[in-house]
Amino acid sequence: MIDAAAFLHTGIGHALALLPAAMDTPAARVLLLAVGLQESRLQHRRQLVGNPPRPIGPAKGLWQFERGGGCKGVVQHPASRYWMARVCEAQGVTFTATAIWNAIEHDDVLAAAAARLLLFTDPRRLPEPGDEREAWNLYLRTWRPGKPKRHTWPALYAQALAAVTEGALA
Repeated sequence: MIDAAAFLHTGIGHALALLPAAMDTPAARVLLLAVGLQESRLQHRRQLVGNPPRPIGPAKGLWQFERGGGCKGVVQHPASRYWMARVCEAQGVTFTATAIWNAIEHDDVLAAAAARLLLFTDPRRLPEPGDEREAWNLYLRTWRPGKPKRHTWPALYAQALAAVTEGALA
């Protein structure tokens, strides 16, 4: 498992540096960490399926993007398209949903940038840090999880919030 606080400075920090400065906010960092924890616990770069669970599912990356879901979304949505193309160029990835989907399994910076841009496609403002309920609603709107696990979100969100706020105090 990746240490969430350290990952703020590596994967997430480097991804946000590739995007406009206005996209790097405490609210964005909390959401990126919370969604990453919710989707993969920041340890599974390929969706686990079956019994016993095996990493062969259709979602890839720490934010668990599917080729025809999140990857296609950030490539086609007018709010994210331009910035996703710039990130792909910086990361040496062809600007297609398939190329992004293949790369995010191994490129956490690309995956984090795509996750931030997926949040950016939502027309509402990001919820303030600490607003766990609205953060959950944003997660549901943007990730559209097939089997949302509401019971795990509060603790994971609290972990993300603590990592961001403690990092801001350091």
